[in-house]
Amino acid sequence: MVSEFILLGLSNSWELQVFLFVLFCALYGGIVFGNLLIVITVASNSRLHSPMYFFLANLSLVDLSLSSVTAPKMITDFFSQHKVISFKGCLAQIFLLHFFGGSELVILIAMAFDRYIAICKPLHYTTIMSDKVCIGIVAAAWGIGFLHSVSQLAFAVCLPFCGPNEVDSFYCDLPRVIKLACTDTYRLDIMVIANSGVLTVFSFILLIISYTIILMTIQYHPSGRSSKALSTLSAHITVVLLFFGPCIFIYAWPFPIKSLDKFLAVFYSVVTPFLNPIIYTLRNKDMKTAMKWLSQWNVNSSVNF
Repeated sequence: MVSEFILLGLSNSWELQVFLFVLFCALYGGIVFGNLLIVITVASNSRLHSPMYFFLANLSLVDLSLSSVTAPKMITDFFSQHKVISFKGCLAQIFLLHFFGGSELVILIAMAFDRYIAICKPLHYTTIMSDKVCIGIVAAAWGIGFLHSVSQLAFAVCLPFCGPNEVDSFYCDLPRVIKLACTDTYRLDIMVIANSGVLTVFSFILLIISYTIILMTIQYHPSGRSSKALSTLSAHITVVLLFFGPCIFIYAWPFPIKSLDKFLAVFYSVVTPFLNPIIYTLRNKDMKTAMKWLSQWNVNSSVNF
């Protein structure tokens, strides 16, 4: 039985690995700083205590957790000759990736629903998007992420691994690990596509339809807040495309390409969590104002101290 897996990583070139080490250290530092800054800003500013920013803070927390599953291991492995991960560690990565990924999927849907109610049914917004409803949605997001990750782990935990143990990536994920099993995995591949793939594609189509309805509502019923709403929606739609684009190709595309899969894996686990805080802060005046207030408050506090 296989007790550990060998991760082949992104490249065998020493010069390229040094460059990637510096690059991903900078990206991961930006992920930690940017997402924690959003969480702290939303929590500390009473003007941001609304459903939209509550979901944004939870999205930042999920992004930080999702990247932390793979990025630290990848960074340390750049200077390791043998990039090894234990069997249990590999299963833990699969579980956590789908746990946080499933939770983020639901939170993105919740953010679209929040904008739909705010723009299409503004008079009922405070009634529908109450504090209890928002907390319940976030709790449901974590619960659905947990159930999804358990269902994914069930595919791999009982598979017989007795021969090849090289994972052609920098982290363990179900589609790659299944191919190493000492059995016919055709049915399992179909089940993974039916589970993660169909769920991802269905959620993406649902979000596109929702944002289309919202944009049509703004177009046919313009108001003084239309420009602000369009700016917020453009940020939301950009994040949705960044998240779902790689997921669809990784889990729903039946003809994988190794080089493309590696690029999309990097994009999904590192680049997207890095870009999300930038997109939301640059496109949102309230966030920029709150961050300026927070920085000034910290400066004044340090001076008084």
